Amino acid sequence: MKDCISKELFERAVQVMPGGVNSPVRAFKAVGGNPLFINRADASRIYDADGNEYIDYVYSWGPLILGHNNSAIREAVTKVAQNGMSFGAPTEAEIKLAEKIISFAPGVEMVRMVNSGTEAVMSAIRLARAYTGRPKVVKFEGCYHGHSDSMLAEGGDTLIAFYNDLTVVEELLKKKDVACVIVEPVTANMGVVLPKEGFLSGLKELCKIYGTLLIFDEVITGFRLGKGGAQEYFGVQADLVTYGKIIGGGMPVGAYGGKKEIMELIAPSGPVYQAGTLSGNPIAMAAGLAQLEALENPDVYSHINKMGEKLARGLSSIVQNSGLKACVNRIGSIACLFFGIENAYDCKSAKKANTKLYASYFHGMLNKGIYLAPSQFEALFISCTHTENEIDQTLDKAEQVIISILQS
Repeated sequence: MKDCISKELFERAVQVMPGGVNSPVRAFKAVGGNPLFINRADASRIYDADGNEYIDYVYSWGPLILGHNNSAIREAVTKVAQNGMSFGAPTEAEIKLAEKIISFAPGVEMVRMVNSGTEAVMSAIRLARAYTGRPKVVKFEGCYHGHSDSMLAEGGDTLIAFYNDLTVVEELLKKKDVACVIVEPVTANMGVVLPKEGFLSGLKELCKIYGTLLIFDEVITGFRLGKGGAQEYFGVQADLVTYGKIIGGGMPVGAYGGKKEIMELIAPSGPVYQAGTLSGNPIAMAAGLAQLEALENPDVYSHINKMGEKLARGLSSIVQNSGLKACVNRIGSIACLFFGIENAYDCKSAKKANTKLYASYFHGMLNKGIYLAPSQFEALFISCTHTENEIDQTLDKAEQVIISILQS
């Protein structure tokens, strides 16, 4: 693998950007080495500045469910861009995308567009506080909801519970000053961790009992587990839902939505102020509408779920046959291979994973043309452009890498 141009670019980058990147995980700190600089991408492949080609399993951290450089999205963006790229005024495209989201998402009656998942979460929490008249928020250890202060640290009005454990949640709700419980229905930022049976429905019931709003952070699961996201998949309706760049075909965009009586508290309908100059940007709206229209085809989900199952089953078989201690968590088209542990069901168990082994695996796969997330505690994503042959190639290379790790 050639990497001289990427190295030169990184040396320039660290002089003008903190750590040489605009988002920390890109810096490869968790796995060592220097990050790749990507020039282009198409379907399931990405190409770096040195001309190396990789089968991608990051997909801009999940939203490119249709693959890289999808023609329908590209054409929609190109067409709209000819009329102007930003107006700071309403457009019909905002209405169309909002209508499409509402038609997909159970219980979502109104939507407000924003510019990122972080902004969507910040706004949904502010709205929950106004609706309930309460200050505190319960979040779960290991769940990621963006980089706002209250979502990164425990203390003040932020209370911490444990994923897949309802006992602590109820203890916190008994304080009667909790505005909302926010959760990733399936976590993807401590690796992929699935909810135990009854956990999400239990959260819903507890929130109902104590007059607290339930917020599903569906930045990862929204429109990926199915048209209706985690709400549809698990049969649990949240009071508010947040979405990220998947509703923009990978463009910088987010949204939050919920029942009309709650959403109408947002200005200008109500007193809860939230604004954004670029919210509803016509480029992002066009990309998002093209993506969601494509997701109306059930074949997309049947294919990505089939490929996800094939990859996860294959990885599980490889590690089991090798004797290496590891486990694979997977739901639909999202998966994670944890090294050094036999199961991961919450943050504490996931954190016991062997990050050094993952780093070795990551670089071994990278050298063989497979691009994975540069952290043990991230997810891998399948797109509808992955083929069975590419999954087979990936599994063959994973077996080679794991054998070499064991021999080293």
